[in-house]
Amino acid sequence: MELHKLPLKLILAHMAVWLCFALFLIYPSIEFGRKTPTDIPINIGLTIVIFYLNYFYLVPNFLLRKKLNTYIFWSFFTITLTILISNYFSVPPFEDRMPPFVREPRSRILRQPLIFTLVFIIPFTVSTVLKMYAEWRKNEDLRKVTEKEKINSELQFLKTQLNPHFLFNSLNTIYSLSVKKSSDTSEAILNISELMRYMLYEANRELVPLEKEINYLKNYVQLQRLRLPDGESVKLKINGDAHGKLIAPLLFIAFIENAFKYGTDFQGNTDIEICLEILDSSIKLYVKNIVGAYVSKEGSSGVGIVNVENRLKLLYPNTHELDIKNDGTYYTVFLRVNLK
Repeated sequence: MELHKLPLKLILAHMAVWLCFALFLIYPSIEFGRKTPTDIPINIGLTIVIFYLNYFYLVPNFLLRKKLNTYIFWSFFTITLTILISNYFSVPPFEDRMPPFVREPRSRILRQPLIFTLVFIIPFTVSTVLKMYAEWRKNEDLRKVTEKEKINSELQFLKTQLNPHFLFNSLNTIYSLSVKKSSDTSEAILNISELMRYMLYEANRELVPLEKEINYLKNYVQLQRLRLPDGESVKLKINGDAHGKLIAPLLFIAFIENAFKYGTDFQGNTDIEICLEILDSSIKLYVKNIVGAYVSKEGSSGVGIVNVENRLKLLYPNTHELDIKNDGTYYTVFLRVNLK
């Protein structure tokens, strides 16, 4: 981050830190009523210079570009030069006027090379650590954004797969009704228009109201009942309060589609049970259908099941439970999702 790009709040925060640092250094003089050493402003200024020189120039241009030897050389040169400049200007007050046995002890300590080195190496090292951490955070944030974009792309791809799959099944329903010249054909077309409106204008959001998602499922079940000679054998139960709850769209439809597609036996009898239980922080879906003639021949559970399994892994990692069983007679699905 360049200096001119720093937000005002961050600049003010840095200024406050350096002010506290300066007050910390001069506090002993204030506390004990001594005159403030003349070298403190110089040393504070030099500390600030090498801190930001390292933060904005040395680390980005050398260390982060893996030029370790060059970085070490310039760091050594910068600290050495800073120590020499500080030593040159560090003339303690009263030293020339007081006898040797009462001279300011601090002047003798600060002139020792080791102390001088530590005084400037510590903030220099802190600036290196802070810059490396800031760079790591930036890369981590970028990685998360990239990962989120990747997940969104995958979800969008899965949705584009789901929509044609849904439309294909719905058109089959319309076709079967039209072949029978059923009076329910117009109602089926109206139902499909409602379903498509939801998919086009609502399901493109990250989360949708649970009430709308359940409405969508009711419309789909009603559409499928129209084409079945024994539509009353389809049992749909919804328990609990959906008001104010949100969920990712189109999570349940694949399992319900699958039940209608494969839930008819060799004699044409349908046996489908769908139950939604809404709890305070989760929702449970239970779908049970007979293993019909179609699935027995093909041995397939449909494209939609694989699709929704992938979406669940992306949208609800470690916050969902999916159990699918096929005992040869009945195909059952149990899904629990933690609501967002």
